[in-house]
This record gives sequence, structure tokens and C-alpha cells, in this order.
Amino acid sequence: MLEWYQTLILGLLQGLTEFLPISSSAHLVLPSLVLGWQDQGLAFDVAVHVGTLAAVLFYYRRDIYLIGHDWLGSLFHAQNTPESRMGWYLICASIPVAIVGATAGDYIASDLRTLPVLATTTLLFGLLLGYADRRGAAVSSYRALSLPLALLIGLAQALAPIPGVSRSGITISAGLLLGLGRQAAARFSFLLSVPAISGAGGVKMWQLAQGSIEVDWPIVFLGAVVSGVTALACIALFLRILDRMGLMPFVYYRVLLALILFGLWLT
Repeated sequence: MLEWYQTLILGLLQGLTEFLPISSSAHLVLPSLVLGWQDQGLAFDVAVHVGTLAAVLFYYRRDIYLIGHDWLGSLFHAQNTPESRMGWYLICASIPVAIVGATAGDYIASDLRTLPVLATTTLLFGLLLGYADRRGAAVSSYRALSLPLALLIGLAQALAPIPGVSRSGITISAGLLLGLGRQAAARFSFLLSVPAISGAGGVKMWQLAQGSIEVDWPIVFLGAVVSGVTALACIALFLRILDRMGLMPFVYYRVLLALILFGLWLT
């Protein structure tokens, strides 16, 4: 069982790293490796997924309502609006990562959650983020999101289950490399997290329901609240400073984190 202070730290880590392009998996492995903490367990994983999902749903509540409303209109009334098209973009872009999760999820969870993989992916995809940000900043005019671009971003998101990649990092990088502006790339990345987190959380909830796992409800509730509140604040702050600071601070942070992970691996 987790202690309350471990719950606070892990909830904060999940909330901070779920939407920032710095990889949540690389951070959540550190307490167990450095401090010898036990695995947080399936129930806690479900709780922090629920917390971060609630955060993005609340922040984009108006957008999600309009997208859902107009997407249903496109089904029954042949309605064609920017919101209805966004609904189709999100659905189509979510298919690749769903396929990867269904076919390779167990292999990734059992064989790729290692320090060499975490360190390497944290470094390589951090450098890719830096290249994408520099290239995006040099573009004089940005492209509008379209179905082909959404599909390509979805294909990039299919790499996200690999530890250290960062779902938000790879989708924002893809958006920038395809010609989207920073705000447009971040917005689509965060909206795309809704089906991604819902799917991953749904699978974990199904696994939890199939087992006879004792659940420490106060700890689970605390983890959900801490991760949700932290994630909400993180989304708001990230979008506010994105155009002013760019993504290079996160690139430098990822390089430093990768060096720490390589150091842990070698020692």
C-alpha cells in the first residue's frame, strides 16, 4: 500500500507530466528506482488516469461540447462545420495508438520499461521536440489542420506507448513539423488525449474489475484529486507561456533527465 506522502508525490508527477512534453513514464519510474518504492498498483493507475482525464475535459469543456454536438449533426443531418470535422479528425487520429495498445501493449509494458529504453527515448524524442520547435518558429505562415495532417499526427501518437516518448511531446512535435502553429499543435494534442486517456483508463478499469484487488479508497481518491488539479493547472499555464517561451526549456529538461537516467543505468 502507498503512504499518503507517496500518493501526493506520484499524483503530482502524473498531473505535471501527462500534458507537458517531458514523458510521464520516465518520471514515474524514478521513485521506484531511486527510492525503492513499491509499484503503485492498478487501482492507483486508474485513479490518476481519471484525474488527468477530468482535467482536460474540464479545461476544454466548451470545445468538447461543440465538437460532440456538431459531430452528431454530421452523422444525422450531414452537418459540416469546423467542430464536426474536428470530431472526425480526433476519431481517425486515435485509431493507430489503439491498434498499438491492443496488439503490443503487453510487450511494451513488460519488456520496454527499462532504464536504457527510457533514457534513450527521453533523449532522442526530446531532441526531436527541439528540432520541431525551431523549425516551427521559422515558418512564416501556418497550415490549417486537415484530415491528412490529423492522420499523420495520429501515426506519430502510435509511438506514445513506448516509455519515454511522451504522448504530448510526440504529437506536438508532429504538428509543428507538419506546419501547424504552436497553439494549434498543442490544442489538437490535448484534445487527442481525451480518447487516448479514456481508452487506456478503460482497459485498466476492465483489468481492475476482473481481479480481486483490495483497494485503498482514500489513497485512490487522493491520487485522483491531486493528479487532476495539478494537470488542470499545468494545461492552463503551458498554453499561456507556450508562445512566449517556446518548447526549448522542455528540451533542455529532457536532455538533463536523460543524462540522469543514463547515470542510473550505468551505476
